[in-house]
Amino acid sequence: MIMRKNIALLLEYDGSRYEGWQRQGNTDHTIQGKLEQVLEKMTGAFKEVHGSGRTDAGVHALGQVANVHLDTSMSENEIQDYLNQYLPEDIRALEIKSVPERFHSRLWAREKLYTYWIDMDEKSSVFQRKYIYTLGQKLNIELMRQSAEYLCGTHDFSGFCTGGNKKKSTVRTLKSVEMVSHESQLEIRMAGDGFLYNMVRIITGTLIETGQGRRKPESVVEILERGDRKLAGFTAPAKGLFLTSVVYDTPIFRKNR
Repeated sequence: MIMRKNIALLLEYDGSRYEGWQRQGNTDHTIQGKLEQVLEKMTGAFKEVHGSGRTDAGVHALGQVANVHLDTSMSENEIQDYLNQYLPEDIRALEIKSVPERFHSRLWAREKLYTYWIDMDEKSSVFQRKYIYTLGQKLNIELMRQSAEYLCGTHDFSGFCTGGNKKKSTVRTLKSVEMVSHESQLEIRMAGDGFLYNMVRIITGTLIETGQGRRKPESVVEILERGDRKLAGFTAPAKGLFLTSVVYDTPIFRKNR
């Protein structure tokens, strides 16, 4: 029996060859576009897929969450099997779950976790080159931690974003910024209630400049106060960035419990 269902999808993808999450009219190389194409083939009707966030071109995901309303008689397992059969190999549905009709993956999200990977060696492994920013320089991680302390909390992050709609609020709460060393590699974890366009990459670029000794940790205070993008650091390359997980008030997937 065909039933209307609101389906939540837990996704992972390699963003290397895609123009980001959001469907675009001038290319079919987007994550949202690929999902909608396969779902239209499955159901015979176009259905819009809503993502928890719009990852940029080249950005990866380990735990992107999306939802879509479908009219189907297929079970959750059958939908997952169908998606993984027809999606490109660099996009995978990790889990499928029926959720309440009103659930929206972006509007209901309480927290997102992003991870950025940096290699301080001169050359990364050939098998990691698409997933890590090869800096080739040692960083003062303690100075970076000091800088991150100023960033945590609720602030206007307009100085740490690119473009955007000026009518929308640029106030966000950055709950934590952690730096974890893995020999020559540095993992930066950022958790917050939401992120502006390029915010994680600009913060990462600013922290890198602090670790290089090119700016003082407290310089980020002026960026927050003045909201001037020109005062912040460079935009770190997309390939080192992963959307790691999305948190909701009630866990949806087994992986997030």
